[in-house]
Amino acid sequence: MNKKQVTLFGSSGLIGGFLLNELLADASLDKIVVVSRRALVLSHPKLEIRRINFSSQKEVEEVVENSSVVFSCIGTTQARVKGDKDAYRKVDYEITLSVAKACKTKNVSSFLYVSSAGAKHSSAGFYLKLKGEIDYAVTALNLPSTTILRPSLLLGKRNEFRFGEKIAQLVMPVFAFLLPKKLRPISGEKVAKAMIDCAQKRQEGTRILENNDLL
Repeated sequence: MNKKQVTLFGSSGLIGGFLLNELLADASLDKIVVVSRRALVLSHPKLEIRRINFSSQKEVEEVVENSSVVFSCIGTTQARVKGDKDAYRKVDYEITLSVAKACKTKNVSSFLYVSSAGAKHSSAGFYLKLKGEIDYAVTALNLPSTTILRPSLLLGKRNEFRFGEKIAQLVMPVFAFLLPKKLRPISGEKVAKAMIDCAQKRQEGTRILENNDLL
């Protein structure tokens, strides 16, 4: 990357945490703007933490302004929203689309975000349908460069405990060799490094990296 500023949404998650470490270690970056709804206890000479109201498009646009690359690892869980599908949609769909629109308005060169393996807007399941709708809406914006990453089950230590995912993380790797690559578990760190690599090798238009591509 050339000397520049980047913005990161979702630094508190598994992929976002690894991604932030990679960005802070990148000597070519002058500033990393980390956007959050909550206060973060982080300190680094290149780091600028911005707390915003995600319902305000103006505030979203302000935090991506002057950034050449914007990364988004935004996502929630059914447990966090207590099964409220509207609340789930507000986070995963509305925030991601809001960030994408801000990138278009502020002429950001590259937008990269995390979706999910199996995402399809015609899917019968809520989660994969929602992810597919996000991908469809962002693609329709025709940004200069968009990269959509679709990892399968993520491996790695999270800041929060997810019982079902923890069990899957213990069991799935044992049988991973039996699964097609598009379904095999993948480390959050590997996904983060793929995001960095894609940002460095910027391509015009929209590209989707499926789980097998990430592996």
